[in-house]
Amino acid sequence: MDDRPHKTHRPATSGGKVAKKEKGKEKQHGFNDKAFAPMSGRNADRQGRRNVERDQTRLHVPLVNRTPDDDPPPVIVAIVGPPGVGKSTLMKSLIRRYTKQSLNEIKGPVTVVSGKKRRLTFVECNNDLNSMIDIGKIADLVLLMVDGSFGFEMETFEFLNVLQSHGFPKVIGILTHLDLIKKAATLRTTKKALKKRFWTEIYQGAKLFYLSGVINGRYPDTEILNLSRFVSVMKFRPLVFRNSHPYLLADRLEDLTPRELVRTSKGKCDRTVTLYGYVRGTNLRLGTKVHIPGVGDLDIKDATALGDPCPLPTADSEKRRKLSEKKKLLVHAPMSDVGGVMYDKDAVWVNVPGNFTRGNNEVYQGEGEQMVMDLQDVNSTLEDAVSKSQIKLFGSSSKPLTTDSAVNQDIDMDDASDDEDDDGTDDFNSQDEEEDDQSGIDSDEEDEDNLFDNDEEIHRGIQNTGRSSHRTSIRTLPSSSKKQRADIEYADSDSDLGNDDDLDFGGKRVRFGGDEDRDIPSDDGGELYEGEDEDEDAHEDEFAPKWKANLSQRAEAASSRKARQKDWTKLIYSTSLTAEEILHGEKQEQKSDVEMDEDDLFQVKKTTGDDAEALDMSKESVEKEELKKWEDEDMLESIRHLFITGGDGPLGEGGQDGEQDNEPFGADDEDDEDEDAEPQPSSSNTTTSRADALAAKKAALKRKFDEQYDDPDSSKLDFYEEKKDEMARQLALNRAEFEGVDAESRALVEGFRPGVYVRIELTNVPCEMIENFDPTYPIVVGGLLPAEERFGYVQVRIKRHRWYSKTLKNNDPLIFSLGWRRFQSIPIYSLDDHSIRMRMLKYTPEHMHCYATFYGPVSLPNTGFCAFNSLLGDTPGFRVSATGVVLDIDRSVKIVKKIKLTGVPYKIFKNTAFIKDMFSTALEVAKFEGANIRTVSGIRGQVKKALPKPEGTFRATFEDKILKSDIVFLRAWYSIQPRKFYNPVSSLLLSDKNKWTGMRLTGQIRRDEGIKTPLNVNSTYKKIERPARRFNPLVIPKKLQASLPYASKPKRMKPQQHETYLQKRAVVMEPEEKKAIALLQQIRALRKDQVARRKEKKGEKKVERQKKLVREEAKKGEKDKERKKDIMRMAGQKSKRDADMEDGRGRSKRRKT
Repeated sequence: MDDRPHKTHRPATSGGKVAKKEKGKEKQHGFNDKAFAPMSGRNADRQGRRNVERDQTRLHVPLVNRTPDDDPPPVIVAIVGPPGVGKSTLMKSLIRRYTKQSLNEIKGPVTVVSGKKRRLTFVECNNDLNSMIDIGKIADLVLLMVDGSFGFEMETFEFLNVLQSHGFPKVIGILTHLDLIKKAATLRTTKKALKKRFWTEIYQGAKLFYLSGVINGRYPDTEILNLSRFVSVMKFRPLVFRNSHPYLLADRLEDLTPRELVRTSKGKCDRTVTLYGYVRGTNLRLGTKVHIPGVGDLDIKDATALGDPCPLPTADSEKRRKLSEKKKLLVHAPMSDVGGVMYDKDAVWVNVPGNFTRGNNEVYQGEGEQMVMDLQDVNSTLEDAVSKSQIKLFGSSSKPLTTDSAVNQDIDMDDASDDEDDDGTDDFNSQDEEEDDQSGIDSDEEDEDNLFDNDEEIHRGIQNTGRSSHRTSIRTLPSSSKKQRADIEYADSDSDLGNDDDLDFGGKRVRFGGDEDRDIPSDDGGELYEGEDEDEDAHEDEFAPKWKANLSQRAEAASSRKARQKDWTKLIYSTSLTAEEILHGEKQEQKSDVEMDEDDLFQVKKTTGDDAEALDMSKESVEKEELKKWEDEDMLESIRHLFITGGDGPLGEGGQDGEQDNEPFGADDEDDEDEDAEPQPSSSNTTTSRADALAAKKAALKRKFDEQYDDPDSSKLDFYEEKKDEMARQLALNRAEFEGVDAESRALVEGFRPGVYVRIELTNVPCEMIENFDPTYPIVVGGLLPAEERFGYVQVRIKRHRWYSKTLKNNDPLIFSLGWRRFQSIPIYSLDDHSIRMRMLKYTPEHMHCYATFYGPVSLPNTGFCAFNSLLGDTPGFRVSATGVVLDIDRSVKIVKKIKLTGVPYKIFKNTAFIKDMFSTALEVAKFEGANIRTVSGIRGQVKKALPKPEGTFRATFEDKILKSDIVFLRAWYSIQPRKFYNPVSSLLLSDKNKWTGMRLTGQIRRDEGIKTPLNVNSTYKKIERPARRFNPLVIPKKLQASLPYASKPKRMKPQQHETYLQKRAVVMEPEEKKAIALLQQIRALRKDQVARRKEKKGEKKVERQKKLVREEAKKGEKDKERKKDIMRMAGQKSKRDADMEDGRGRSKRRKT
C-alpha cells in the first residue's frame, strides 16, 4: 500500500466553492471608482445629497437609556383593541407559547421569561378610555388588534391619538377574524386597504400580522410563533417622559389595615396598602411622592426590595444558547392565581386547591395538604419555641444546660466527658483568623442543625426544641502565631484539661507555653460561691485578664444581637460615632445600670481602654496621639477620592482610583502589605501620586494635540457619534461609582434601580380603592418629581382635534391627561396679539393652534397631553377633543379681553360734548384721561377731564360736531385670571369605573334633570321697528352761493306750475287703428284660453302617471318580499346544514352554494 503513488490534488473548476472564492478575489482587487463614475456632475450631486439625507433620516436625537443592561425590568406588552376582537385569546396563546401552560382566566399582568436576557409582562387593556390612557403611558410594545372583517373602530383611533400625545411606543398591528372572509379576492383587497390605513396612522412599513381562525381556543401555533419571535427580539428606544420618572405596574395589591380598625369604622377608614411590581424608568427614591391614576397623590411609607419572583436565567444555570424548557415554565401572575405558593415579607401564602374542613377524615389528604392543615394548629412561632427550649448534654442529665451553670456543675459528673470536650476544643482552635471582627457572634445555621439532630429526643409535646441562648465562639489573639494558638488551651468546664489537681473551686487553670500555670476566674468572677475568702478573690482578680470577666453576661448580650458584618458605609458616614468607636468595632456591650430596650436607637457608650490589657484583646489599642493625624485637612483631602461623596481628585484622573479595588470604601493602597492596618498614606506617597496624576494629564493633552496636528480630520467626530460617546462615558462613570457597594447602601444613596422587584407601602389610601378593586383595570404607580408636586397656572399650546365635531368654548371644563395625572380643569384660550398682549378667545380657532391657561399640577415644558370633554363609554363620536404640549409655567402672563364702555352725550357744543353713563366715579375718569373714544358714526375723540357734577361725567373733544343720538364707546382691555379649579379623575374608586363624571355645564344639568331654561322677557327676540328718519335739507346761505363757482352752486329747479302740451292734448284713433287693436285683443284672449286648457290636460296626465307609479311600486315590493323570503330560507337551510356538520350528522361531502 505504501508503494502505490498518491494522486495529485485537482482543484475544482466549478461549483459553489469556486464561485465563493472568485467573489473573494474580486473583493481583494478593490472597488473600481472609474467604472462606476457618474456621467453628469448634476446627477452626482443629486445622488450625494440623496445619500446624505437617507443617512440622516435614520438618525434620532440621542437619549440616555437609564435601564440597566444586566437585569432590566420586564418589557410591558399591552394588548389593545375593541371588545370581541380576540385579546384574551391572543394573550392565552402567547403565554402558552412562552410557558407551556394554559391559563383559564387571566386577571392583571402576567410576567413570563421569553429569553436569556428578556422578560415580558403581558397586560390586556379593556374597553375603557381611562385604561387606554394609563396603558399608553407605560406600554413598551402595543399589540393593536383590529377586526379584519369589520375594519378599524373608533376606539383604535382614540388610542393611537393618546399614544401620540404621551410618547409613541412600538406598535404591531394584528388582524383577526379573517376566516370570516370567504373569497380570496375580497380577503386580499381587505388586507391591502387595512395595511394602507395602518401605515398612514403609524408609519410607512409598520409591521402587521394576520391571524386566521381559532383552533382549540387558541390561534394557530405557527402564527403565534412568528409573532413571538418579533416580540422577543424587538429593540426599544427610551421615551423622554419615562426616562425621567420612576414608575411601576402593580401586579399585586394587599390591604394591611388592622381588621379591628376596619370593623369599628365599618370599612370607611383610610387604608394602608402594599403594592408590588418592577421598578421602571429611573431610580425610585425613598420619600418620593407617587400618583396612582384614578386614585390620587399618595406618600410612600416604606419601600423594600424583594426577591425577583420571575428571575432571569443566570450564566451559571444557562450555559446553552437556547433557553431550557425548565426556565420556560416560569410564570408570575399573582392576580390570576398562578402558582401555589407566594412569598411575602409579612407571610407565606399557600394556595391549597379543593375544600378542606377540620375533622373531616373522609376526604383523603396528602402529605403536603396535611402539613398545611397542621400549620393552622401551631400556637407559637419557631422563634418562641427556640427561646423556651432546653438542651441536656446527656440523656441521664438531671438539669438542662443554662448560661450561668458552668461553675455549678458537679466536677465528678463531668469527668466522663473529657474526650468529647477535648474534641470540641480542637474544633474551636481551628477557626479562621479572618473572623476577628465577629467575636461573640453565633451561627444560626449551627443552632438549627443542633435543634433537629436527634429526632428521637425531640417530641412535639415537650418544649426542648432548642437552646435558650446562642453559642459564643472563642476568638484567638490576632498577634499570636498558629503554633502559639495550638499550645494555648482554654477550658470551658472544670474537667476540660483532665487535671483535677489544677482546678480551683472559683476558677480554672491554664498553662501558657509550659512555663507555669495561671488561674483564670470563672465567668462570674467567683461571686456566686458562698464562704469564699475576699483575699483569694482579690488575688485572682489581679492575674485575670479583663476580657475574661463577666463572660456569661456578655454571652447573653451577644446572643440577643443578630449576627451581621460591619457596614463600613454606615460607619464612615455616620456623624454620631467617633474615630475610636469606629476603630474598636462600635462596642456596646458595657454593663449599664439602666436596662435599655433592644430597639433603642441611641445608647450611651463608655470607651474603656487599658494599655496593660491591649495585647489580651481581640483588637489592638490605638493611642490618641496617633489619631490626631486624621485631623489634618491635607491628609483628608488626599483620601477624599476613595469615598463616594468625594469629588474627582487627581488620583481618579491618573487611573489609580480606589474604585478599581474590591473594597470601594476605605480600600488600602496596592503597595500596602498589611491588610489589617488602616489606610494611612504618608505625605511622600501623596506628593508622588499627585505628580503621577499631573504627568498623566499632560501626556493626554500632548497626545490629543499630536492627533489634531497630524490628522485634523480624524479627531473631528460627528455630532451624533460625539453625543453617543459622551452618554456612554457618563453611564460607565455612574456604573463605576457604585460598583462593589452593597444593595442596601446603594438604595439609600440612589434609590431602587429599574428592574428591582419592590414592595411599596402606601398610607391614607381611600377605602373605596380596596372595596371596588378590579384586577382587570391596571394600577400604575408613577413617581412625581419635586417640581410636579406644586400647583399653579400652566400655559400650553393646544389645538382642537380635527375629528372632534364641536368647537371648544372658553371656560368650558376639559379633562386633561397630563403626565401621570388625569384631572378636570377650566382652560382660558388666548392668542398672541402681535407680541403685545395675550388676547382672550371665545372659541378655539379652526385648524390652528392657540394658547390655553389653566390651573393644575405643574409639569415640565414639552410634556405632551390630550384633552377630553367626556370619558363615558356611551359618548357618541370621537372623544379626543384636543391635543397639545406644555409651554411654560410663567405666572406673570396676563390674559386680557376686549371690553367696550358706552356712554351718551347729554350736552353738545361745537366740537366738545359732555358724556354720561360711561363711568361711575371721577376716579375712573382720571384713570382713562387721554384715552381714545369713538362714536358709532365714526367720529373720533378723546377723554379730557372729569366734571364735578353729575358723578362720572366727563368732557370730551371730537373731530366734528356729534349728534345727541350718537353712542360714544371706549375700547379697553380687561385682565382675566383663570379659575382655580382642579378635579382629579378618581375612576378606580368607583364600582362602575366607566361612569365617572366631572363638573357638568349648566345646560347639561338642565337637560339631565329635565329643567326648563328660565326665560327673561328682556332677552326675547322681538321685531325691531325703526321709524324712517327725516333729515333736514342742506341749506346754503345766499351770500355763500353767490361766491361759489357755477359748478358748485346748487342746481335747484322750481316745480312746474302749468300742464305741458303733451299733458293737455287729446288722442283720437282712426277706424283702421281701432280694428287693429280689437284684433290684437281677440288673439290675446284665444291664446289665454289655449294655455288654460293645455295646463288642465297636463294636470290630468300627471294624476294618471302618479297612479301608475303607485301600482308599479306595489308590484316591486311584492317581488322584493318574495326574494327576501327565498334568501332567508336558503340561509336557514345553510345554517342548519352547518350545525349538522358540526354535530357529525351531515354528509361527508359539502355541497357548493
